[in-house]
This record gives sequence, structure tokens and C-alpha cells, in this order.
Amino acid sequence: MADLTLSRRRLLKASAGLAALVPAAAQAKAHLGDDGLYTEDWYVDSFLDLPEDFAAARGKGRGFALQWSQRGCIYCKELHTVYFADPAIETPIREAFDIVHLDLFGAREVTFLDGAKLSEKALGQRERIRATPTFQFFAEVDGKPREVARMPGLLPRPEFSALFRYVAEGAYAREPFDAWLGRQGKG
Repeated sequence: MADLTLSRRRLLKASAGLAALVPAAAQAKAHLGDDGLYTEDWYVDSFLDLPEDFAAARGKGRGFALQWSQRGCIYCKELHTVYFADPAIETPIREAFDIVHLDLFGAREVTFLDGAKLSEKALGQRERIRATPTFQFFAEVDGKPREVARMPGLLPRPEFSALFRYVAEGAYAREPFDAWLGRQGKG
């Protein structure tokens, strides 16, 4: 007769078996890198050639955004460990956008969408990134990649999700975010 006694060891074995059944995408997790920055495993693994990344996103019919962070940013940590830990927020964004992660004080060379080659820090200064996390959203406008929306800092969850929908729907071409959001009932 089989021993059906529930022990911690059996419970752990059973839960490990169940975890293997969950699809990999649902197990996406934030990572704290050696550089002290949180990031997502579904962010673009970029060579920091942004024209190439932008073209790849467009080729897949996806939106394109940059996410700026800095070491020690409590709001960056909240973005990755709270907001993106919520599948209702994370899943639609992951499915619709290619996001490249940049360090506001980083030294890596970035080829920007206009062809300029700058360090992350110099690019952040040129782009006037003042708070983290900041998202810059880009789309093709008049045949060229242009910034169409920006999220400086961490918005409350409904507005955060709504800004990604606003960009994904192309609503930036018709009206400002505040007007669009008012018509949406804030999320």
C-alpha cells in the first residue's frame, strides 16, 4: 500500500513538478544584474544599434520603446518587481512591445535612431532624461523613427498600462494622452 502521508519533501517535489507545467512565458522574472539595474528577461537583447532594433520591432508589427534606469532607483525596482510581476500589466506590454533597456549613467556606446553614436550617459543627457524609470516610445512618422510619447517616472498602474495601450493603438497621432485617457475612463 502506498504511503500517502504529506511531508514537506513530498510537497516540494509536487510543487516542482507543477512548476514545470507552467509555460515559460508565464515564468518571466525581473533580474537584478551585476550593474545594479533591474531588467526583464523578455526585454530585447540588444547590441545597442537602435535603428536595427527599431526595424526589427516594426518588422514584427510591434511597438518600440526605450526604458531608462539607474542603480539604486526605488521606482525602477517597483516597476520590475511589482508592476511587471502582475500578469495583467506585464503580458499585454510584453506581447506588443520590444523594449531596450538603457542605464542613465552607463558607458556603453549606443547608436541612436538618428545615427548618432553616444554613451548611454551622453544620450540620456541629450534626450533630457531626468527621472527613472523613463520610457520613450518611438514610431515611424513621415518615414522616420520619432518619439511619440514619453513616461517620465512611474505612473500609477492604470495610467501606466493605459500609456502603453495609447501608443500601441497609435492614438498619439490623433490626440494627446490626457484627452485620450479621459475618454477611456482611466484604464
